[in-house]
Amino acid sequence: MTDLKNQRRLAAGVMDIGVNRVWMNPEAEKDIAAALTREDIRKLIEEGKIGKRAIRGVSRGRARSVDETRAYGHRKGHGSRSGAKGARRPKKEQWMKKIRALRSLLREMRENKKIDVSTYRKLYRKAKGGEYRSRSHMNAHVEQLKSKEA
Repeated sequence: MTDLKNQRRLAAGVMDIGVNRVWMNPEAEKDIAAALTREDIRKLIEEGKIGKRAIRGVSRGRARSVDETRAYGHRKGHGSRSGAKGARRPKKEQWMKKIRALRSLLREMRENKKIDVSTYRKLYRKAKGGEYRSRSHMNAHVEQLKSKEA
């Protein structure tokens, strides 16, 4: 087997890739060994005796499988967590999620005539003040108000 180190270097320069990505046809070894100039190398590239190997990327297969298992709750235990509780689910996001749910419920109740406008305003302010934990908690409070009225 002849030493084709120089030809490999020239081919890498011509194709603008690394030396390890240069592919040389083992059957055309004699022709490649005879090539001494860049022009000779260009001819061999055109003929298909020298070519480029594909770029070897980092496989995402394992990452995809891990993401899939995390999607339904696995691999999320205490040992897998980095960052404080508040960093994973910030207080503000929790509040936004809750207050939007409460306000949408209030709007529904007002539109369906379950509560009048003055009650709506009172409940809206209480929700803003953080009185209700959830939609069900607010619903229970509204039911209590109705039972007092009746």
